[in-house]
Amino acid sequence: MKRRDFIRRTALLAAATGVSGVAKAATDHKADATSQKAEEKLIVSAPMLQNYAAESMGIAFAVSALANGYVIYGEQPDLSDGQKVKCGGYRVTDIDDHVLQVRLTGLKPSTTYYYKIGADRIHYGGGYDMKILGNEEDARIYHFITAGTASEAHFCVINDTHVQWTPFGRAIDKIAELAPQCVIWNGDACNVEETIEAQTRIFLKPKIERSDYAANIPYLFCPGNHDSRGMANRHFEKIWMYRQPEERPSRDWDLGRNFAIRMGDVALIGLDTAEDKLDTNPIFADLFTSGPYREAEALWLRDALKQPEIASAPFLVAFCHIPLFDPDPRMNPGDVAPADKDPQYTTDFAMWQRTCAQLWAPLLAEAGCQLIITAHQHQYRYDAPTPDRPWAQIVGGGPEMGFTGIGENRRERPEKFPTVIEGEVKDGKLHIAIHNLLTGHVQDTYTFAPKA
Repeated sequence: MKRRDFIRRTALLAAATGVSGVAKAATDHKADATSQKAEEKLIVSAPMLQNYAAESMGIAFAVSALANGYVIYGEQPDLSDGQKVKCGGYRVTDIDDHVLQVRLTGLKPSTTYYYKIGADRIHYGGGYDMKILGNEEDARIYHFITAGTASEAHFCVINDTHVQWTPFGRAIDKIAELAPQCVIWNGDACNVEETIEAQTRIFLKPKIERSDYAANIPYLFCPGNHDSRGMANRHFEKIWMYRQPEERPSRDWDLGRNFAIRMGDVALIGLDTAEDKLDTNPIFADLFTSGPYREAEALWLRDALKQPEIASAPFLVAFCHIPLFDPDPRMNPGDVAPADKDPQYTTDFAMWQRTCAQLWAPLLAEAGCQLIITAHQHQYRYDAPTPDRPWAQIVGGGPEMGFTGIGENRRERPEKFPTVIEGEVKDGKLHIAIHNLLTGHVQDTYTFAPKA
């Protein structure tokens, strides 16, 4: 099964199993919460730690009815020093009947915090008709460790999970075994999601054994091209929160998914390659603006790389979904105007991103970047550095479990396997291990020396 056929088939399967239309995504906040069954749980997912950082942390969880959520957190394991933070920002708190998001700010770097989540069930009949109907708290106390120069330099990367529960479950089991400080989800978690219910199923209520997979291990997210497709994905921040405005300059408020994080001796840089088709492609009806977005990211990247904690890191690793290089001249570089089609290329969409490479790679090279970890192509590959391209590139594997196609079209493809890419600084060097989730073995290892 070709990559495009695979994605189209999984998208159709999602639609056939109950993904509703755009109309269902709109929420009537005047619905009376008293109509909910008294015995129905209000909190219906474990928390998810989002946007790992040195002085802040995002926490999201799912609810079954209109509610206001909160987090109680502190440095004592029993939360005897606990502080309560409600979802939303200044002026009013947030209320929602699907997902609640709380952003903790003012935290200390490289520090262990303990927390628990809670929610108040809300009746809302209008601007002068609102009340709390009841409260529910998760009895479990979770924990996280903030980023910072004193943190352990240990991360994992997953990518192209595409709502495929078997490979995703294996990835989460491997991550639980490796116990990294954080995980980078390098895009295409979604297919084409039209509703918040579909997004909630992917991130907060996945059909895997470890449903609390992100309750103690924080996640960072580099969106893939599929993570902006569909009406709900156009407002992705409703399921995966942006960074707070005070966490970035006003020029960069719309770049809430980019990250520049110091974790021990490693600086982690997250970039969004956006769509794999041009904005001029008729399929998108002039409704995408990936071009200006990438240019804005270049300005952000220039400044982020100059931050003292980033510039001083012995190791610099960047992450983005679409590769910034491909050795095969038949691979579409993503700048074939106006509609991505050219007979010299094997696809009519970008298999790698020449525009992003031209905008970002010189800045990363100047800053001493040793490694860029990418995804998108659904097949693991390592590209060694060269004199003209001083950084190495690793492409993560996709969700295919050693074969493509189904039925009579099934073909054994042992080179097609999902990966967990692990990075860890030990003995003054950055060690990278490629975990093959099909065989359960380490496929390859690589070692990087500190920046010159």
